[in-house]
Amino acid sequence: MRTRALSLCALLLAGCAAAQTAATPTTPVAPAATETTEPVAAQPAARSTALTIPAGTKVPLALKQAISTKTAKEGDPVYCETTFPFVVNDRIVIPAGTYIQGKISRIQRAGRVKGRAELLMHFTSMIYPSGYTVMLPGSVENMPGADKTSMKDSEGTVRQDSDKGKDIGTVASTASTGAVIGGLGAGGKGLGIGAAAGGLAGLAIAMLSRGNDVRLEPGTSIEMIIQREVTLDASRITSRREVIVRNE
Repeated sequence: MRTRALSLCALLLAGCAAAQTAATPTTPVAPAATETTEPVAAQPAARSTALTIPAGTKVPLALKQAISTKTAKEGDPVYCETTFPFVVNDRIVIPAGTYIQGKISRIQRAGRVKGRAELLMHFTSMIYPSGYTVMLPGSVENMPGADKTSMKDSEGTVRQDSDKGKDIGTVASTASTGAVIGGLGAGGKGLGIGAAAGGLAGLAIAMLSRGNDVRLEPGTSIEMIIQREVTLDASRITSRREVIVRNE
């Protein structure tokens, strides 16, 4: 009897345990995440925007103001503008209309006895239409637009042509006038005296007069040579207005 009671209790305890297990919800276990490695797209290399103007590049300019050795002083500014674009590898590096600024380095007026007028200028900066400014070393290679001048040296000195022909003409003209006056006053003898006196007067006038000054008018054609290599930022050459026009 006692054995049956123990068996019945064991069966009841087993049934309760089974019921409790069935009532308890089970939490699903998430599968372990597997690490996957996807290929990373290669980043394109940064595009270089540097452009180079080689040393020895010649750029045509037009002078924007008048310059004369009679009134100019050393250190005075010089203003020019490019008249034709300069291209490197199918890219406009210096567009027409770019401003070039410089200064007068040396001035020499013509002497009364000897010495011709001379002018030396150098270019110091280049200003693009966008406002981008580049420092540069530039000098005058040629001055095709200046009358009666020549290049004196490799530095770019502009020199006024010789006035000897004018001086000889002044002496001859004054001597001729003196001869006429002397001839009217004293016959043949007076003719010689008048010519000599007129010649001396003409020589004095020529010696007391200065030679011609170098004078450059606005619009004078100047050929600038860039003396050293210049590096530019290509992204800053084009003005915002030009970009809008191209996009339209």
